[in-house]
Amino acid sequence: MRLDGKVALVTGGSSGIGRAAALAFAREGARVVIGDVDVVGGGETVRLVTEAGGEADFIRTDVSQGPDVEALIEGAIGRFGRLDCAFNNAGVDNRHYPVGELPEEEWDRVHGINLKGMMFCLRYEIPRMLALGGGSIVNASSVVGLIGSPVSAAYISSKHGITGLTRSAALDYANKGIRVNAVCPGVIRTGIIEAYLKESPDAEAQLASQSPMGRMGRPEEVAAAVTWLCSDEASFITGQTLAIDGGWTAGATPVGEESG
Repeated sequence: MRLDGKVALVTGGSSGIGRAAALAFAREGARVVIGDVDVVGGGETVRLVTEAGGEADFIRTDVSQGPDVEALIEGAIGRFGRLDCAFNNAGVDNRHYPVGELPEEEWDRVHGINLKGMMFCLRYEIPRMLALGGGSIVNASSVVGLIGSPVSAAYISSKHGITGLTRSAALDYANKGIRVNAVCPGVIRTGIIEAYLKESPDAEAQLASQSPMGRMGRPEEVAAAVTWLCSDEASFITGQTLAIDGGWTAGATPVGEESG
């Protein structure tokens, strides 16, 4: 148990990668606090952690609202007495527009949750971690935080912003006991993807082809990387962005085209 006795926070923990991370933290011995706007899904994640023998709590949180994030951090410490690890995973996709047609309100919505929300998480997590002697933070970016893609400027720019914010925060606190890294998942087979494939089953091959491995990733594969980055095994790693994409960003194949 690499995180035995630790307390871990997961935003966006009501489903998908966030839920997988909450379960992985618990398996590694951490007590887990989940923040999300989805109350029903958050309760289900708590149930799954508890049934697996772990300990978890849920606090409804809209990460785009600073007071909500502050209340989440204070609630986690009030419940479990400390905060050692955080996976800042909450985020939204964008509606697809070319940049010249992108509505201002769509830009503000996506950036308000994905990037401003990330800033709020760091802003409230870091002082509490400093007071408690240090910690490890992992931010959820995306492979498109490393490359570009058409008709997704709001989402892609928010994810590029997260990679930059991660590096800046890591340098601010590298000698103060806090490590900050980011994971950049590729196409991961979450519930959203499963629902999409039920409507468009022919899309599965196209999505799988974006990875040189020829398949989509699993939420548990991202969760394993997150818990490792939060453990002492990654104690000399900070300011890094780890692509979990089956090799997508290792090559130059355009998104949506098959390699080979």
